[in-house]
Amino acid sequence: DDGESFECLAVLQGHDGDIKSIAFGPSHSQWGEGEEVLVSASYDNTIKVWAEEAGDWYCAMTLGEDSNDVPPSMPSSGGGIVHTSTVWCVGFAPGGVRFFSGSDDGSIAIWKLYTATERKNSFPNEQVVSSTDGFWKCVGKLPDAHSSYAVYSIDCAPTRAGHGRIASAGGDNSINIYREESSSTDAPKFSLECVAANAHDGDVNSIKWHPRDGRCLVSCGDDGAVKLWRYTR
Repeated sequence: DDGESFECLAVLQGHDGDIKSIAFGPSHSQWGEGEEVLVSASYDNTIKVWAEEAGDWYCAMTLGEDSNDVPPSMPSSGGGIVHTSTVWCVGFAPGGVRFFSGSDDGSIAIWKLYTATERKNSFPNEQVVSSTDGFWKCVGKLPDAHSSYAVYSIDCAPTRAGHGRIASAGGDNSINIYREESSSTDAPKFSLECVAANAHDGDVNSIKWHPRDGRCLVSCGDDGAVKLWRYTR
C-alpha cells in the first residue's frame, strides 16, 4: 500500500542441482567492484563464489570441483573434491577471511581467503577470471563432525562474543561447539569442545549464535521446536 516493492536485480545460474544455502561476505577488494561476494552451496557438492562487476554478477570461483571436470578457461578451487555429497550450509567467520561449509558427507570444511598477491606467490598455476582476483582454498577439514551424519547448519560466534567458537547442527540430532586450537591460519585445527546430544527429537536443521550475547544460541529441528540454549565455558 505504501508503494514499496522488490525488484529482481540478477539471476545467477551455474549449479547443477538444488541450492541449499547462501551467504554474503566481504570481498576485501579481491573480486569485482562490489563490497561483498556471495557464496552458494549446492546439491552438486560444490560451492560457488559470485562477485559484482559494473552492476552484473559473475561466477568468480567454483570450490570443490574435480579438477579433471573443469574447462581450462574456468576458475576452480584447486585441490580437487572437498565434499563428496550435498553441501548443506555455509557460514562466514567475523572479518570474512574465512568461511565454513557443512555437507551431507558428515564433514565441515574450512576455507581461507588469499589475496591476489598471495595467490600469485603461493598458487601461480591456479585459474582465475582476472589477474586481480583473490583465491579461496580449503585449509582444513573436520571429516566426521556429526558421526557421519549430515551437517545441516553452521554458524560462527560474532566478534562481540569474544570467544571465536563455531556451532554446527546435524542429522545426528545434536549441536556441536568447536574451539580453535592452533594459531596457524594456513592449517587451522579445531577441537570438539561440547555436544548437546539429542538436542531435538530429529534432525537439527539450523543453529545461530545470538548477535551480541556469546552465551546464547538458538536452534530448530524436525520436531517443530525452536530452542534457546545457554552456553557456558
